[in-house]
Amino acid sequence: MVNPWLAMASGTDPAERTRDVRRAHEAFLTEGAVSPAVRPVVAESWRRSADARVTQECKAPIDLTDDALDTYRADHPLARVMPLFRELLGTIAYDGAHLLAVCDEQGRLLWVEGHAGVRNRAEGMNFVAGARWDERHAGTNAPGTALTVDHAVQIFATEHFNRSVQPWTCAAAPLHDPHTGRLLGAVDITGGDHLAAPHSLALVQATARAAEAQLGAEVPRKREPRISLTALGRDEALLVVDGRRLRLGRRHSEIMVLLAGHPEGLSGDRLTLELYGPRADDRSPVTLRAELSRLRRLVGPLLGSRPYRLCTPVRTDLADAAEALTSGDAYTAVRAYSGPLLPLSEAPGVCRMRRVLEDGVRRAVLSHGDPELLRRWAQTPWGEDDLEVAEALLTIIPAHAPGRAAPAARVRRLRELYGLPGGAHQGSHEGEALRHQGGHEHGALRQGGGHLNATSAQRGRA
Repeated sequence: MVNPWLAMASGTDPAERTRDVRRAHEAFLTEGAVSPAVRPVVAESWRRSADARVTQECKAPIDLTDDALDTYRADHPLARVMPLFRELLGTIAYDGAHLLAVCDEQGRLLWVEGHAGVRNRAEGMNFVAGARWDERHAGTNAPGTALTVDHAVQIFATEHFNRSVQPWTCAAAPLHDPHTGRLLGAVDITGGDHLAAPHSLALVQATARAAEAQLGAEVPRKREPRISLTALGRDEALLVVDGRRLRLGRRHSEIMVLLAGHPEGLSGDRLTLELYGPRADDRSPVTLRAELSRLRRLVGPLLGSRPYRLCTPVRTDLADAAEALTSGDAYTAVRAYSGPLLPLSEAPGVCRMRRVLEDGVRRAVLSHGDPELLRRWAQTPWGEDDLEVAEALLTIIPAHAPGRAAPAARVRRLRELYGLPGGAHQGSHEGEALRHQGGHEHGALRQGGGHLNATSAQRGRA
């Protein structure tokens, strides 16, 4: 059986493979259909890239530069294993044909190292430290796709969604915190077609495992939570118990999130209400007991009853973000907030927790007034249609700054989408007046403590 994560089977002609995939790529762009010649992992990534409206000649945006970049990566856990990366991949990084790159969990490149000539070529497509190479911003590529699918993967030449990246081939593997199971980022090697050979994928996988082992040895176990729950930006929560990773089903995810948020426990009636709300009927308590019984078989003595509760403290990414908000640390809160809480859940209790946290992080971003935080929020799926944030960012950017055009276009598009006047921001006085006007409009349009975005606007029209 051919390894689906490898770009080519042994004996395949790289030139022929390049031509076949290029034809399939062109057909996908014009017709929307994916040829069977394209690997499923690549086909799915192309569809995600198209849905994110990645263009064919785009450059990955640069999120961090200078002091902000230095500070951010110095505090990142992967900084502690960079000497190991250099030891294991140093020869490749400086042989004149390859690059070593390490990114965080958001696809933001933290280190890009290698021969100066190769780095200069890569700079032409913004493959530089501080740039965002997640699929949403750069299309199909090894580090971005590895993060999305949480698996090591090769991306060969014309398999890249963005044409400007197609001269390159890369292999990347994700890394996780060995104690909590949380995704930390990915390690990548980038170069020519020869990287499509199986050894490159095995090399980055082995390097990632060695780095995880070192992190596990260097961080005292007692300082880390023995049990953690990751539910932000995930439809199915990830429970880690003493290093054992368990992906929960959607209903079990909702129950664990609710119980983690109520350490005092919940009665059966209260848990039924938090899960089913107005949809609860005479069968709901029976259904809940059956779900709890199945959950207990998975988590054992962790789940207690009378009231239903978690018998051991469980650390959650929700709590991490909330604690950062409480301490006034907007940067940590934004870093911890990897997406809405169980975004597909309709359980009333989960929806309430989701709304409170998202509104809290969003308000911290707006209150802080840092253009980097505003830009980071505006580039996320949950912030891309946030008019108030877009206008706040545009107000901060000087009138003639080169980076003003894109935010201005976003504001115009959103104001048109929401049926609001203005949005041109031709000058500072006009911009201030519009921001003042927009403040009243935002207040009038805000519903239930949330903020106006495209989703809420569309629901309002339904």
